[in-house]
Amino acid sequence: MSSSNSFPENCAILYRGESFSFQATFTDNIELGNYNVEVHNNFDHHSHSTEAEECELEPKKEAVKPWVYNQDFTIPANQTKYSVNNTIQVPSDIDTGNYHFMIRLTDKAGWQQLKSISIKVEDK
Repeated sequence: MSSSNSFPENCAILYRGESFSFQATFTDNIELGNYNVEVHNNFDHHSHSTEAEECELEPKKEAVKPWVYNQDFTIPANQTKYSVNNTIQVPSDIDTGNYHFMIRLTDKAGWQQLKSISIKVEDK
């Protein structure tokens, strides 16, 4: 997710009720397998970020109706490079605030790479 067209980036702001394009390019030296995208709240300020840059966090709070997203995607066979452009809808009735956007990429041999960034969901 370090290419110039990747989205979202660390500290990105997304808006309730709107969709966005998850864009990334995955590579592997032999063959890609699949990937998973997960979004969960970070209202308690836990960390598993893979980024050096820390984002400004809102005060801690209790979740009332947090956004929970967890979707698996298959990559076509025999690919060593694969670009994704998935539209993801941000629900209009979720809690605003701090979230983690996590991507787990697994190659055909079963090795996995994790990328976790901080995002914020706001009202427009």
